[in-house]
Amino acid sequence: MRGFSHYDRQLRNDILVITTIIAQNPEAPMIECGFTRELILFATFNEVKSQNPLVKGLKLSNSYENFELKKLLFNIIVILCKDLPTVQLLTDGKVVLALLTYVKKPEKHKIIEWSAAQYEELQLHAIATLSSVAPLLIEEYMVCQGNARILSFLEWCETEDSFFSHGNSFHGTGGRGNKFAHMRYTLRLLRAMVYLEDETVNKDLCEKEAIQQLIGIFKNTINKINDKEEAIILEIQSDILLILSGLCENSTSRKEIFGTEGVDIILHVMKIDPKKFQSGLGYNVLLFSTLDSIWCCILACYSSEDYFLEKEGIFLLLDLLALNQKKFCNLILAIMVEFCDNPKTTAHVNAWRGKKSQTAASLLIKLWRKEERELGVKRDKHGVIIDTKKPLFTSFQEEQKIIALPANCPTVAILDVAENIRAKIYAVLDKLDFENLPGLSTEDFITLCIIHRYLDFKIGEIWNEICEEIKLEKLKPVATDKYILEAITTASENVGKMVASLQREMTESQARQDVQNEQKAYAKIQATHKQRELANKSWENFLARTSNAKTLKKAKRLQEKAIEASRHSERPPNAIFHQTDIKGLNTTVPSGRVVAVESTPVRLVGGPLADTDIALKKLPIRGGALQRVKAGKTAAEPKKSVDI
Repeated sequence: MRGFSHYDRQLRNDILVITTIIAQNPEAPMIECGFTRELILFATFNEVKSQNPLVKGLKLSNSYENFELKKLLFNIIVILCKDLPTVQLLTDGKVVLALLTYVKKPEKHKIIEWSAAQYEELQLHAIATLSSVAPLLIEEYMVCQGNARILSFLEWCETEDSFFSHGNSFHGTGGRGNKFAHMRYTLRLLRAMVYLEDETVNKDLCEKEAIQQLIGIFKNTINKINDKEEAIILEIQSDILLILSGLCENSTSRKEIFGTEGVDIILHVMKIDPKKFQSGLGYNVLLFSTLDSIWCCILACYSSEDYFLEKEGIFLLLDLLALNQKKFCNLILAIMVEFCDNPKTTAHVNAWRGKKSQTAASLLIKLWRKEERELGVKRDKHGVIIDTKKPLFTSFQEEQKIIALPANCPTVAILDVAENIRAKIYAVLDKLDFENLPGLSTEDFITLCIIHRYLDFKIGEIWNEICEEIKLEKLKPVATDKYILEAITTASENVGKMVASLQREMTESQARQDVQNEQKAYAKIQATHKQRELANKSWENFLARTSNAKTLKKAKRLQEKAIEASRHSERPPNAIFHQTDIKGLNTTVPSGRVVAVESTPVRLVGGPLADTDIALKKLPIRGGALQRVKAGKTAAEPKKSVDI
């Protein structure tokens, strides 16, 4: 450590690298020989004053070898802290205090003036090391006011100042020219502390308004996403949501602090284009964090639930469920089950419509069928139950032999409930009420019969396992117990038979309905063809009448005969009969008489303007000259023809 030559410093670093490799072996006597204590001392003497003779008067220059030494010491601390007996040595060496000295705004170090790039790398490395050490030393972390330092550092990370990071190191990846790398590792540290579920730490954070600060940071990062920094910003957003989930879980008061602003950032993430989930940049992790936040920060807080529903959050959840991505389905359905406890949720679920007007009930039943196909459940081509004794049995359950297990160990039938989504689909539909579900087809109703009886089938399945275990252990139940077991298994099988019978009735009814619909379709086609034939025949008759005089005369006679047959044979007394047809007319189109009626001559009445001055001023043209004449001497009006 006190070597001054370049060779000495290189040799020292090489020895430390070998020590790092040895320390990874848990059987190495690092503590027993006192080497661990000395390594911790050398790692912290710059930041924490020590009277130990080993470091008294020891100073490190800012040479490259000393810089590498510092990083190697940080790295070996991470390795040493994996061995629990080392924790006490870390406490004695004040490692947490030494590392927390780096959690502050970059400035010239009091002892060593590292370059800006070197200090940035050491700072990020120290924060990363603290993420491994601080969770083991909670008391020291709280004594050193770790939460206050972290929140203050996050506040600096959020400010817009003249700091420009170099981003040259491994820890600085993605943070060149900004503070995203600092924010990322600080949030990782905070997440590690929150997920300890230590109430002292979490309460202290909430008292320092960490929830509001984190929501504000998330909002600020929304507008900063670009192609170069997208991955690191998504990681930051994911960590923020996970931290908020850890703080708000099991605390209604903190969920109320999360409030509408927190719900807004969750809704923002849920509106992301689904195509981005396949980009590999971290959108999947962000969505998982968002769903976790819904579970921990919104559920069981009525004001947040109502606001989430008001902003169509259930619609967004169902849109995500409709993407049919298996990795999300289980968590989304679990959230849906909890949300359905809110009486306002049912209306939102029933109002949702997906592609091709798909309803939520239809979507859930479709997911059920897909899950059963993947699990290898026996169904016929119409989805009807085949094995009424084991209607829910999967291919794995059939392959798995029943073995005797202790009472506190779950059987295969119980594990099946947790491992697939069928139980959650049943729970959601049960809370929606199985009656009056909109937008279901016959196939959906056939599947719905099974879902409706899921709980009965599962109970029967467990009783069958009990009977098999009794046989396996060669136990003979007493007569009463035997009778009860037989009654239970028989009742379960009868339920399966009843459901299968109902499904077959639905299938037959649908088949009859399909036949009727087919007949109606054919009848409509036949009527269309008949109408076309009549139109063609009418056109042919028309052509025949216009091209053949005999045909025309024959048609005329038939027309006259039909007209005569339509008239009354007896005429009322004193009735005047008007002849409407014209004799000798060789047309078959409707025709009638035209009567010429002479109107009153204008010369007798003077016309409509006879009593005005205009009539006196009317000047007819005679011989090319205008002469004033009397209005009564105008030319006679022509006769008008009126049809009757």
